[in-house]
Amino acid sequence: QVQLVESGGGLVQAGDSLRLSCAASVRPFSPYRMGWFRQAPGKEREFVGRITCATGATYYVDSVKGRFTISRDNAKNTVYLQMNSLKPEDTAVYYCAVRASVANATYADWGQGTQVTVSS
Repeated sequence: QVQLVESGGGLVQAGDSLRLSCAASVRPFSPYRMGWFRQAPGKEREFVGRITCATGATYYVDSVKGRFTISRDNAKNTVYLQMNSLKPEDTAVYYCAVRASVANATYADWGQGTQVTVSS
C-alpha cells in the first residue's frame, strides 16, 4: 500500500493560482497512472485529471482543461496539480490517487486530501 500526502491547498481569490503536491511514500514509485480528484461540499467526488507516468500523457475534464496542468517529478516521487485562473466553483477538497498498473481497474490508494477554497 502506498501512502500519498497532498499539500499546497489554501484560500485564494478568483483568478489566482495554486500548486498542489502529492508525495508518495515508497521508492521507487512508478505506477501506471496518478489521478487527481475533488469533492465539493454536498457533491460527489469527481475526477479532475490524470497522468500516465511512463509517457507523461495527461487527460483533463473539460471544466479544468486549459487551466489545470498535471506534472510529475520522478526524483521527488511527487505529482503536481498546477491550477491557474481559479474559479469559485473549483472550491473543493482535492485528492490524489494511484492506479498501480494497467491490470488495476480502479485507483486503489488515496491521499487524505487538501482543501482549496476560491473566493469571488
